[in-house]
Amino acid sequence: MRTLGPRDCEEGTLNRNTAICVFCGSSDRVGARYLQAATQLGQALGDRGYSLVYGGGATGLMGRISEAALQSGAQVIGVIPEIFNTEGRAQRGLSELHVVRDMHTRKAMMAELSDAFIALPGGFGTFEELFEILTWAQIGLHSRPIGLLDVDGYFDPCMALINQARDEGFIYVELRDLFMRHSDPNALLDRMREFHPPPRLQEWKKREEAIK
Repeated sequence: MRTLGPRDCEEGTLNRNTAICVFCGSSDRVGARYLQAATQLGQALGDRGYSLVYGGGATGLMGRISEAALQSGAQVIGVIPEIFNTEGRAQRGLSELHVVRDMHTRKAMMAELSDAFIALPGGFGTFEELFEILTWAQIGLHSRPIGLLDVDGYFDPCMALINQARDEGFIYVELRDLFMRHSDPNALLDRMREFHPPPRLQEWKKREEAIK
């Protein structure tokens, strides 16, 4: 199992051995465009020889991306808490399914197994996972690519909140390039393949040290 820690992310980091962690919703009560985007991303991962790491669910976008990735020949690794490991909720037939004791363990294992992260549309759980992995990048726990698959501008309100926080000084400008977004799965993966950690990422740390 990989350990979560600082790693250099040079151009070409995403290769045929890359494992991409996907955060996404598990609700079936969503528009067809979101389910289609999950299917397209799953297909793209398999076509590129990437592996999928995700929350192990069988419903909503989780179910669609895992099914599409498997059909495209990708290795699919699910990590699911015991409480959700039930018939109808847990996806069967995965390459690997890890059943863990709680949500905290799930997130830690998903991060450890992954080389990059993508958030699709989702709810509270998806937002929480995305912001935690962004926070870990901010404080230097990893330097891996983070992407948003922005279906029909789903993340526009989230971006408005982030921009407001930056404008008000709660997020330093040096952190603006921690992630990238695109509406097309392949275009997003192409951008993530060329990711370089922001060159001024450590400036906010120096600023805090100067205050002390």
